Amino acid sequence: MMMSFFDQFASPSFLGIPLIAVAIALPWILFPTPPSRWLNNRLITLQTWFINRFTNQLLLPLNVGGHKWALLFASLMVFLITINMLGLLPYTFTPTTQLSLNMGFAVPLWLATVIIGMRNQPTVALGHLLPEGTPIPLIPVLIMIETISLFIRPLALGVRLTANLTAGHLLIQLIATAVFVLLPMMPTVAILTGAVLFLLTLLEVAVAMIQAYVFVLLLSLYLQENV
Repeated sequence: MMMSFFDQFASPSFLGIPLIAVAIALPWILFPTPPSRWLNNRLITLQTWFINRFTNQLLLPLNVGGHKWALLFASLMVFLITINMLGLLPYTFTPTTQLSLNMGFAVPLWLATVIIGMRNQPTVALGHLLPEGTPIPLIPVLIMIETISLFIRPLALGVRLTANLTAGHLLIQLIATAVFVLLPMMPTVAILTGAVLFLLTLLEVAVAMIQAYVFVLLLSLYLQENV
């Protein structure tokens, strides 16, 4: 019974072929494309407004050099939100519950920000490893601590997104199982538990959007330090 709770996180396959590629490609098919008409419909207008607001808010603290990342950040944000939201539907698979996928996003993007900092302003980038005014005996220790914290950043990005989505899915499945078990024996308790499940589902919708935003926001903060 306990093992079946984690079966939802196993990558589905058909005839031995993993279907995670289909789950990753599906969100791009659902996005509406702008028509050739002068006036767009409400869905495209809402999508354009959301992307513009998000991009302006995200790139506000960055200088002009960091604005080149606007398209990448906006695409990643919409992609993560769509995958997380589709994963809340019944009988679906959420690719972002896989640590390997999240690390595949986190490590290259984090590494790109570090390389940009080392190329454009190496003195400032290396200066982050040693705070100003540090006593001389503490310099080696602080450099080691700051270096470790620098390399932990991509791991924290991937683990944060994976852990939050995995915990939410597990909690929803546990409460849903409790509702089905209690319904024949204690209908009143089952109804109250179902109300809690509904509220938890609304919370998970918010978590799915917030975690995608936090993932991209932290990447923008890492970029801000290096441009």
